[in-house]
Amino acid sequence: MYQYKMVQVPPNIQVTASAHKGNEAAAYLEDIINKMAREGWEFYRIDSVGVDLKQGCLSALFGPKSILTTYYVISFRKPV
Repeated sequence: MYQYKMVQVPPNIQVTASAHKGNEAAAYLEDIINKMAREGWEFYRIDSVGVDLKQGCLSALFGPKSILTTYYVISFRKPV
C-alpha cells in the first residue's frame, strides 16, 4: 500500500539564462523530483488534468460559457 502526493506544475515556467540552455523544462522537473526524493517520496508519473471552469452568469452572457484549462501534475508515492 502507498501514500500518494501530487504536485501541480505551472503551465509555463520562467527561467533566467543558465547552463541548461534548451533543457530548462527538464532541469525544472528534475529539481522538483530530487527535492521530493530527499523527503522520502518516489517519483511515480506525470499526468495532465483537464479542468472545465464554468463562468458566472454575467461572464457567460458576454463570453464563453466555460474555459477548458490543462494542468500538469507530478505524482509521487511512498510505502505506508
